[in-house]
Amino acid sequence: MNMKTTADRATGGFFLLFGVLLYFVIIPKYVEVADGAWLMPSTVPNAIAVVLSICGALLMLKPTAHRVQNTREMMFAGLYFTLLAAGLLLMSYVGFVYAAPVLALAVMLLIGERRPFWLLLGVVGLPAGIWWLVAYVLERALP
Repeated sequence: MNMKTTADRATGGFFLLFGVLLYFVIIPKYVEVADGAWLMPSTVPNAIAVVLSICGALLMLKPTAHRVQNTREMMFAGLYFTLLAAGLLLMSYVGFVYAAPVLALAVMLLIGERRPFWLLLGVVGLPAGIWWLVAYVLERALP
């Protein structure tokens, strides 16, 4: 078996170690134990840590036959990430109700959506639906 170092193996190693660190150090230290709960608060984070570790190990053992992305695609992905980070920052300052429609419009325009119906549905309908679901159904406050 050819075990040369590749980006996939390095990424797999990172996620393997990160999952182990989560499972044995971070989750036990920062997740509180709740008495009387039917599901322990650490159950889902521990399951995710195990899945991360297993997937990281599998990626190290069998890396993909990937191609290097061109610069334009990488710049587009960076712009998308920056837009989402800026939207989350904006949300912490002005709140979900004002930031979500702006963020939805920016993302939709960035991916090339120009049809008025879908823009309206994405800018008004989707944030309103999320707000209703979180605020009324789940009874949680949005920022």
